[in-house]
Amino acid sequence: QVQLVESGGGLVQPGGSLRLSCAASGFTWDSYATAWFRQAPGKEREAVSCISRTDSSTWYGDSVKGRFTISRNNAKNTVDLQMNSLKLEDTAVYYCSVDPTPCWYLSMPGFLYANWGQGTQVTVSS
Repeated sequence: QVQLVESGGGLVQPGGSLRLSCAASGFTWDSYATAWFRQAPGKEREAVSCISRTDSSTWYGDSVKGRFTISRNNAKNTVDLQMNSLKLEDTAVYYCSVDPTPCWYLSMPGFLYANWGQGTQVTVSS
């Protein structure tokens, strides 16, 4: 059974940084692509970033390119999302998600993965 647990959220000022982690059990990372999604109040859930299950290639949504970095930490068995230069509009609940579907499918608006964690709140505020 796939289980995902996110951590690392919190309150940060604009321009600051946070690092989110996704810990997993019930599967191995090479079975699934791993993505981070986010959902702000009143908005649809959107894909933020993804790392492939095979060659660790990455995908980023346009709104976070150049600011966020996704990586796999094999020592800790996590997939992390380093978020720099945070903006007010980055405020949302961030979810870790895994699926056999390749990352590039996330370029299609509204495409969602199947397996989800409980989410971690990120609030960017001055």
